Amino acid sequence: MRMRQEEIKELFRKNNALLNGHFLLSSGLHSDTYFQSALILQHPEEAARLARALAVRLKENGIEAGAVVSPAMGGVIIGHETGRALGIRAVFTERVDGKVALRRGFSVSKGEKIIVAEDASWRSEERRVGKECRS
Repeated sequence: MRMRQEEIKELFRKNNALLNGHFLLSSGLHSDTYFQSALILQHPEEAARLARALAVRLKENGIEAGAVVSPAMGGVIIGHETGRALGIRAVFTERVDGKVALRRGFSVSKGEKIIVAEDASWRSEERRVGKECRS
């Protein structure tokens, strides 16, 4: 199922998760709109629906991976549901001494392709997480 951008926005609106105002993002950027993903991801059916739509987009773009890696806490739900939709494993990272790390026996093999799934987009954050969890 492919969801159009307007359908996704409507889903956020319906769940009071599309906020308008002035937001200072942790990246230092400012925005007049903020998507509060947690308000949607608390509903398992909605989380699964978004993850299936994301999986469709990834497949349409020829993106394949052996695992979905998500930073705890915010990315765990969407990462797990995206892994389920793609039929691949889903693991999460945690901070240890200020650095992102795979713990609890999780591992990513050298050269293994991964998808980094987070409940928010921080531009360079995804690249950093991917790099750090392989170190």
